Amino acid sequence: MLEGNRVSRISVRGFAVASATAVTAVGSVVGVASGSVAQPNNDAEATAADTTLLADLPAGQQAQVQTASLTQQADAVAIQADASAKKDAEQAARVAAAKTAEAKKAQAEKAAKEAKARADAKEAASRSSASSFPVQSSYTVAQIQAMAQQMVAGGQFQCFSNIVDHESSWNYQAVNASSGAYGLFQALPGSKMSSVGADWQTNPATQIKWGLNYMNSRYGSPCQAWSFWQANHWY
Repeated sequence: MLEGNRVSRISVRGFAVASATAVTAVGSVVGVASGSVAQPNNDAEATAADTTLLADLPAGQQAQVQTASLTQQADAVAIQADASAKKDAEQAARVAAAKTAEAKKAQAEKAAKEAKARADAKEAASRSSASSFPVQSSYTVAQIQAMAQQMVAGGQFQCFSNIVDHESSWNYQAVNASSGAYGLFQALPGSKMSSVGADWQTNPATQIKWGLNYMNSRYGSPCQAWSFWQANHWY
């Protein structure tokens, strides 16, 4: 028996190599022939006895016992590692699926907003370019509001109307005495409205076209312009 082959506290209980030959060999060493075998009274004694049995086995059987024990340990470690890897893989798959779903939702919401913005812009452009009103010497507030309703997208009209209410009370000839701002939107200078028509001083339809274009280009929409107005009291 080689001293280097001894493995401390390795039990040979249950090992299949504990054949009749092994039992005989162990019995001869520990004095079974005496007619009685002392029973261990605690776990420490049992472990010591197991170690003594292993030490007294022939070298070949010691190697078998050690190999079997190491194999069992390796199998247990492998099973635990497989379970841990499976759990980690399932968790990673759940996280990846959640991120994918969130990204798809964000893309869908963005696409919906962009589609709505394009539809609103198209509707506004259609209303503005298609609207044609007969020229009159004067216009009532109701007539001007009817023009605006035909030119401004339905979902934006209330915001548009709120701004005009605060700026001019729908008076297309309103003039600010101190600054000279003019018209429905109090454009300063009023001549800026000539970009959509030379009749900007007398035609509310021309002013409405200019005001709508201004809100869309500067703020994105009349409702966004109204939000800015509420925060700053100008736009």
